[in-house]
Parts: sequence; C-alpha cells; structure tokens
Amino acid sequence: MYRVCGCCGPLRPRYKRLVDNIFPEDPKDGLSKSDMEKLTFYAVSAPEKLDRIGAYLAERLSRDVVRHRYGNVVIAMEALDQLLMACHSQSIKPFVESFLHMVAKLLESREPDLQVLGTNSFVKFANIEEDTPSYHRRYDFFVSQFSAMCHSTHEDTETRTRIRVAGIKGLQGVVRKTVNDELQAIIWEPQHMDKLIPSMLFNMQDSEDLDSTPSGSVSQDGEENPAALAESCFRELLGRAAYGNMNNAVRPVLVHLDNHHLWDPNEFAVSCFRIIMYSIQAQHSHHVIQQVLNHLDTHNKNTPRARAGIVQVLLETVAIAAKGSVGPTVLEVFNTLLKHLRMSVDFELGESSRRNSSTSVSSGRGKESEERIVQNAIIQTIGFFGGNLPDYQRAEVMMFIMGKVPVYGTPCHTLDTVTSGFKSKSMAAALPSPFLDPLFSISLMEDSELRQLVFEILHNIIDRHDNRAKLRGIRIIPNVAALKIKREKISKQDVAFMKKHGQQLYRHIYLGCKEEDNVHKNFELLFTTLAILTIELANEEVVIDLIRLSIALQDMALANEENMPMFIRCGIMALVAAYLNFLSQMIANPPFCQHVSKVIELRSMDAQHLLPEHIFRDKCPIPESLDKEDRLLYFQTADMAECLAGPGYNAERLSVPYVPQVTDEDRLTRRKSFVDTISLQVDIVSNCLPDKVAEEITFETLKKAIDTTGLEEQEREKRRQVMEKFQKAPFEEIAAHCESKANMLHDRLAKIFELTIRPPPSPSGVVSISSGHTQHQSVPVYEMKFPDLCVY
Repeated sequence: MYRVCGCCGPLRPRYKRLVDNIFPEDPKDGLSKSDMEKLTFYAVSAPEKLDRIGAYLAERLSRDVVRHRYGNVVIAMEALDQLLMACHSQSIKPFVESFLHMVAKLLESREPDLQVLGTNSFVKFANIEEDTPSYHRRYDFFVSQFSAMCHSTHEDTETRTRIRVAGIKGLQGVVRKTVNDELQAIIWEPQHMDKLIPSMLFNMQDSEDLDSTPSGSVSQDGEENPAALAESCFRELLGRAAYGNMNNAVRPVLVHLDNHHLWDPNEFAVSCFRIIMYSIQAQHSHHVIQQVLNHLDTHNKNTPRARAGIVQVLLETVAIAAKGSVGPTVLEVFNTLLKHLRMSVDFELGESSRRNSSTSVSSGRGKESEERIVQNAIIQTIGFFGGNLPDYQRAEVMMFIMGKVPVYGTPCHTLDTVTSGFKSKSMAAALPSPFLDPLFSISLMEDSELRQLVFEILHNIIDRHDNRAKLRGIRIIPNVAALKIKREKISKQDVAFMKKHGQQLYRHIYLGCKEEDNVHKNFELLFTTLAILTIELANEEVVIDLIRLSIALQDMALANEENMPMFIRCGIMALVAAYLNFLSQMIANPPFCQHVSKVIELRSMDAQHLLPEHIFRDKCPIPESLDKEDRLLYFQTADMAECLAGPGYNAERLSVPYVPQVTDEDRLTRRKSFVDTISLQVDIVSNCLPDKVAEEITFETLKKAIDTTGLEEQEREKRRQVMEKFQKAPFEEIAAHCESKANMLHDRLAKIFELTIRPPPSPSGVVSISSGHTQHQSVPVYEMKFPDLCVY
C-alpha cells in the first residue's frame, strides 16, 4: 500500500511512459534512438495500442506548438514518421487520424519551418500503400492548405520559395494518395480541381525562365525550383486522369488563362497545352480539343488577338493529337473553326464599313489587320488538322469547307492548307463534282491572287508524285529527261475522270489565260497545271486534247478578238511554247520535238518576246503588234498532225478547233471579286435608303421593247451554230454539254416535284428521307380535313 501511494510513476500506462522517454531533457539532443526502438517494438507487438499512442503524441505536440517548444515538435513528428513506416497493420487506421490531425496543426501555424515539417511528414505518409481503403477519410483541408502555401507571398524570397515548394509537394502527395483510390474520386470534383490546377499553373507561370531546369526540380545551386516541381506534379495529375475526369482537369486551365490574360501573348498557354497533350492518354486527346473549341465559342466576342491566341493553342493541340487519335468529331471541329473564320471575316467587313463612315482610319486598319491574324491562325489550324486525315475524310472536309464558307477567297486559303500533301489514288475521289464545281467558279474571279490559289489547290491534289518543285518556273526546258519526272501508268479510273471532267479543266485553263490582270505567277501556275495534267492524267486521247487547247490559246492571242493587252498576248504565246516543248519531250516523239524546237529557235532570233525567258523578264520590250503573216513563228496544226500520224494518236482530231465548253456560268453575269463583294456590302451598310432613279418610260422605249425585227435572223444563226458544233466538235465535248443540260433539267424537275407533290398529312408525321428537304411535322387528328365520304 505504501509503494502504491508513495510513487505515482508506475501508475502511468506503459505506452505513455514509452512516449515520454523518447523526449530528452534538452531537445537539441534529438530523438532518443534506444527509447524509440522500444516504443516501436511495443507498437508492433501491441498494434491495438497504436491509436492511444497516436492520441498521446498528438496531445503533446499540440501543447508544445502552443508553448513554442519547436524542438519537441520536431521530435514528435520524427517519432510519428517512424511509427507509420514500421506499422502496416489494419490497426494503423485510427493512428492515421491522429497523425493527420497533428499535420493539420502544423500547417495551420504561421511558422514556415513548422509548415514545411508538416508537409514533409504528409509526403512520407502519402507514399505508404495501405492494405485497405479508407471509407471516411477526407483531404479537403489539405488541398486548401497546400494550395494556399503554393500562393505564398512571404517577404523573404528564400522562405517564400521553401513554402511554395512545400505546398507543391503536399499537393503531389494528395494526388498520389487519392487518384488511385476509388473511394477518393471526389478529388476530381470541380471544387478541388479549381484549387489544385491553378496552384500548379501559378508556380509554373511565376518562374522567370520556364526552361531553366526542364529535366528536374533542383536548380544548379541546389535550391528546388517551384516551376519545375509544379510542372512535374501537373504532368503526374494529368497522366492519372481517367476518361470521365478530363473535362474537370482541363477547364481550370482555361479559366486560369482567362483570369490572368494569358492568351495575348500566349507563350505560356501554348506551353501548358503541350504539357497536357503529351501527359494525357492518347485516346483522350479529342476531349481537350473539344474543350478548347467550346472555350473559343464562349469567347467569340473577345479581342482579335485573344481569339487568335486561343486558336494558336488549338493548333498546338491538333498538331499533337493528329499523330494519334483525334476522335470521331472531325466535321464538328471543322464546323466550329469555319464558323469562327466566317465570324472573323464578318467582323473585318463590319470594321471596314465603319472605317469608311468615320474619320479614324488608323484604328480601323489596326482592327482589320488583327482580324487577319485570327483568320490566318484558323486557316493554319485547319491545315494541320486536315493534313493528317485519311484521304476519304479529307475529301469530305474539302467539300464541307466549300459549302460552309461562301466568302470568296477564304475557302481557297483554307483548302490550300488542307490539300497540302494530299495523295489520292483516284482523281474521282479527290476531285468530286460537289467540290470541283465551286472551286472552278472561284477560278473565274477577277482577283488574280484568288485564281493563283485555285491552281495551287489543284496542284496539291493532282500532283501525286511531287513533281511540282521540278517544274517550278515557266521556261523552255532543254532536257526534260534530266528532271527525272516520276509518273505511273494512267489508271482506268483516271481515264474515266478525264472523260467526265476533262473539258471542264480545259475550259478553265483557257479562260484563265486571257485574264487581263494576269501576272508572271499566274502564267507559271498555268504552265505547271498543264505539265502536271500531262504527267498524271494524260493518255493518247488527252494528249491530243491538250495540243488542241494549246493551238486554241495561240489562235486566241493572234486574233485578239477581246482586245487583250499585248503583255497578256505575249504571255499566252510564251506559255504555249513552254508547254509544247515539255509535252513533245514527254511523249518522246522526235518529229514533234523537232517542229517545236524549230519554232522556238526562230523566236529566239526574231521574236524573243514570244518566249518565257524574255517576256517575263523585267523591262522586256513589248511590241505594238504581233506579226500574223510570219507563219514560221507559230506552231502549225497541220505540221503537228503530220508528226503525230501513225498508231497511238488520232491526229485527225487536231483539225477540229477547240471550243470551250458552254456552261450555265456563261449565261450569267460574271461574279464579282472579293474586293467588289466587300465594297458592295459597305455600300449597303452606309446607305440604308439608296436613291433609285427609275427609267422614264416613253413611246420610243416601248417600241424598242416590242420590235421583233432581227429575231428570226438571230434564231437561224443560232441553229446554224448548233448544227456546226454537232458536226465538228469531238464526241466527249458534245457528251459533256448534253450531260450538263440533262443535269440542269433534272434539278429543275426535282424542284418542281418538290413544290407540287406533297404527301398527305398524317397523325404520325412524315419525315423526308433526303437530307436538306422539308421535314413534315405530325398533324393532330382533330385538325385534319377529311373528304366527306370518309366522315360519318
């Protein structure tokens, strides 16, 4: 009885005595290793005591924190760390709660050393793999506290860096502890991602040089780099993101870039999305692209430079995603891009009209040039995306672009990038009619640059063996064999394509040659077009057609019925000479080569202005007229027919002059150029109520209107021309003309049937099968009108 009452020490529980013994009298001596080994052995032997040990350590630590005994705090946390590493049984769960409570106490303190100490202990705990999941543990406090540490604004630079590094490590520990635990999926919810992601981006952005330590998180002086560490944590987080979590992971990035105005300039934004695209799983790439597209939609009223920054980020994501999987929403991506392209053009036109009606010219031009930046960024993005699609999808995209962007010029720039590197085995698949017709319509515009773009697009598609670089520059090639032209035998599909569309191609080449605003580059592209057609699509029949086209161009320049400028006439002559020189060597016909060489030799002596090396040279003297009498300076149809006589070529067809195919476009007024379209829209905007002066109707005007004199004579002349055409024109040309007539008639009949034949209303409704037709909605029975015989 005396022993019990006289000594209280033995009454204390053993676990408390063991805990007290690890603390030395002087905290500077550190943790007592021998006593720590005894405590650890006791905890392992009696795991049911772990929760009490943890609670008592937490009690002592809280008391020491309040009393600023930081030496004992360090000893307590070291003891906790060792106990965590030694005990992996299921009984560790209650002990973890005490441990996390102590870590939270340290993080709540304002002492940087304690915050770093608590973070380091949490990181060690995060690396421990627990046997069973925790059903009730939450890390909300730690996400918030570590995120706040990542944004530390401590006055001392070194201390601020330590706190930020600790915060990033803490977030990394939270990620590692939770992302693989299905019970902790709450970490991917927006309220946590909105703290995690911006904290990492803030430190990545705050670094003076993002690439100073790209391969590690430690700088040369040994100090940890917050930017590199944050990037590593960011990559790890994205790499663990599952399919359903991608949107929550990417959305905070976009919001952060918005809040900090990082789209202009957008170097940091581009860097972030490169990290995202290379960190996520390849099959999730289309999620990121879709997120950026949606963000572009919601910010369509932003400044042009901000929108251009978003589009350039999209370009980076598309360029990376195109190497793998871009998802099934290909046309949706193009639809969004083309919509913003058209909006940008509308903005530019609106600014142009306002500039004309206001005095601020300089600001308007600045705005217009900024919209061009947006347009160029969109076009480049479409090119990157389209350039990596398979042929069948790229053909769909080309038709999609032509149908979605009616502003002339814009689709040409877009298509030039999409068709770059296009390789299709069949021309019919690469150049379908729904794409070819509107493209050729643009080739008849009055803008020479647009016509150049059209031919460059055709080169991209038709040149399947990359021969354009060898043909660059219109010139008399002395030895075509030295160019080592790559070619294959013409397939049956390509032969059928030329029979169907050959006359259309020849017609637009013919019309494109006589444009008055043609420059040197236009003739270069025309020469390349003829040469590529010869290489890729010319059999014996097409060769004859191309020679007929060349002779027709020569005759047009000589006759000059349309009063073309002398430079254009000489340019056409030079084009014909350069092409026939190339063709004669390609078909390897010695007599034909000799005839062409003879004409070129005479021109080099007596008419250098008819050769490309001279007429397209600066300050080349241009004659006032062409000498039509000197037949030796021109290519003669009879001589070429004699050269091609024999098996293989139907030389008799050369005697039939080439006549351009007549289409509906010839019956309509010529379409205006892009500049005229802008001017027209400006006039409409600036003049809300235009004044129209009606023509005065008099007796003379009525007399002229009803005068039928000469109509019969015009009708006879028209019949004569039709008969002559059917007698002399080649069969392919007549067939193409009749086919265009039949197609036009079929379209008109279809429209008439659509307007006249309507299905009867039905309560269940009728939906038309053809896309684009009217969908008939269902009609209630009480609103239907029945015949009298059906009502009783």
